[in-house]
Amino acid sequence: MPPKGYQNLIVWQKAKDLAVQIYKLSNDGKLNKDFCLRDQIRRAAVSIPSNIAEGDERDTDREAVRFFCVAKGSLAELRTQLQIAFEIGYIEKELHQRLDQEASSIANMLGNLIKARSKSFSQGQARGQGPEEIPQQKPLASSP
Repeated sequence: MPPKGYQNLIVWQKAKDLAVQIYKLSNDGKLNKDFCLRDQIRRAAVSIPSNIAEGDERDTDREAVRFFCVAKGSLAELRTQLQIAFEIGYIEKELHQRLDQEASSIANMLGNLIKARSKSFSQGQARGQGPEEIPQQKPLASSP
């Protein structure tokens, strides 16, 4: 059966694959023994595709963008933790570079998705809402 909804998003697929890689990486070596850092890296990694999925399933683009932004924040958190793991000798340079490149690619894709979905509500149209349902901003009063 072909994937549906969020599973069709390439950014979700790449984020999910990155989370799987992180879990496999954290099962071995020094990182496996540092429970605190290992668990934090895993939580950040899992948060990325989870928030992309939840955002894509929301009724409005405004809500979706909020979850995509959370995913992007979790991605920054993951990149920071991987940098720390590298600097303290838990992961090798080549592996760190490869994972960071994948994370950077996902960050760019998320940024593009956020921009694309933001356009609809910034122009007065949100997925699942008519224009009359979107709160209108009051014009700024001019100074006398």
